[in-house]
Amino acid sequence: MTEQISIGKYATLLTLTDEDTAKKLMPQCREMQFLTGRIGTMSLNKIIASVETAARREGIISESHYRETHALYHAILEAVNGITRGELSIGEIMRTVGLRFAIVRGYPYKDVGEGEWIAVSLYGTIGAPIKGKEHETIGLGINHI
Repeated sequence: MTEQISIGKYATLLTLTDEDTAKKLMPQCREMQFLTGRIGTMSLNKIIASVETAARREGIISESHYRETHALYHAILEAVNGITRGELSIGEIMRTVGLRFAIVRGYPYKDVGEGEWIAVSLYGTIGAPIKGKEHETIGLGINHI
């Protein structure tokens, strides 16, 4: 069995806690690239665009390599699938989200020949666009680059 570092767990810890706490709990992930951010919206497109823009701006993915954008896109969709319980729509069905997100990129396997992977975690609230009518939600997506 191939030894593995859990980039998904690290991404989730970054959304649930903070950078210092995540690094203390998972020191083996210190070498991985990551970023965190926030988004509030009623638009699925804005979630995708916000996460992709942040990843490009912070150098997590390259603008000139389509495969990196493609991998990130699928990780985002998988994470959104988790927060929306498989119904890939938000505003169209009168739902809004307030989310923290984390993106982690690195080599989760000891054998670097397995390549780089990217994880996206989303944690926050989802619900009717009425203050106090939302509930917690979480989603995680992981894809190879």
